Amino acid sequence: MKIVTIIGARPQFIKAAAVSREIAKHSNIKEIIIHTGQHFDENMSEIFFEQMQILKPDYNLEINSLTHGAMTGRMIEKIEEVLLKEKPNWVIVYGDTNSTIAGALAAKKLHIKVAHVEAGLRSFNRKMPEEINRILTDKISDLLFCPTDQAVKNLQEEGIGKHSLARIVKSGDVMQDAAVFYSNLAQKPNFKLPEKFILSTIHRAENTDDPVRLRSIFSAFQKIADEIPIILPLHPRTKKIIKNFELKVEDLIIVEPVGYLEMIYLLKNCSLVMTDSGGLQKEAFFFHKPCVTLRDETEWVELVENGFNVVVGSNSGEIYAAYKKMINKNPNYNINLYGGGKASNKIIRELLKKL
Repeated sequence: MKIVTIIGARPQFIKAAAVSREIAKHSNIKEIIIHTGQHFDENMSEIFFEQMQILKPDYNLEINSLTHGAMTGRMIEKIEEVLLKEKPNWVIVYGDTNSTIAGALAAKKLHIKVAHVEAGLRSFNRKMPEEINRILTDKISDLLFCPTDQAVKNLQEEGIGKHSLARIVKSGDVMQDAAVFYSNLAQKPNFKLPEKFILSTIHRAENTDDPVRLRSIFSAFQKIADEIPIILPLHPRTKKIIKNFELKVEDLIIVEPVGYLEMIYLLKNCSLVMTDSGGLQKEAFFFHKPCVTLRDETEWVELVENGFNVVVGSNSGEIYAAYKKMINKNPNYNINLYGGGKASNKIIRELLKKL
């Protein structure tokens, strides 16, 4: 069997690495990795691949810094060229990026089977480009690997699997596989850490592009920082926006973006996570940390339903109240929401079964 894996962003590399480690156990499977180049990252050097124990891509399409339409169209064209050359049995795509939908479309036009890892997630917010990408990818995939019961339910309610030849499989979440694998490889960041601290990230456009929302979030941060330090790894784009909006940040510990292994160290040692990231909500759970989500909705509803996470939006008062509620909360994390680190094994067994 030949599998082509299509990825374009650092989180997808980490997810795909978990599955690649499982593929490597099977001598009858050959994997070809295509990196679209969607998220250009100068830190993705030789050292990155060595530290993360990730296979280097066989193809790097170097497509980035374009509008959504131009980027997706260029990716379809270039991915198609590789697929015509490699002639795989399966194409695996991950998550909800432009690389995801481009890979799925290119494969289906060539009548190649598509497996979508992290299928069935819904925010029900169609202003998010990620929501459009994941819906369309789910509609045309042959195997849909769902991380949660809710993801399975979402697909069933949309009629996927009932009115098509697609198969829905609850696989669990490959991000938990990655968390288990990389946990012992965590690296301490090269800046001084307080004894207790909150770990926060802010990057989502709904927050960073709205001065009212962003000002409200940072107003809450300033108040919280009087009680416990907040470490905020900040992307240069967000840092520039904060400067343009003249937001008060002097009481926060603002640092450069950290690598995945450093982020795991911070997760393992923080007291609380406050974020607008989707992935970090789950990773907080993996490392037994309560979470406050600075969005109006979340795809990971089971975390909220079980008391591990609270969704508060951008209201300053509600953010502070959620912090007070969650900072000393110690829920029972002994619950299997995401497959317990065995998702990759299930994915490969299903792919072998379908051939």
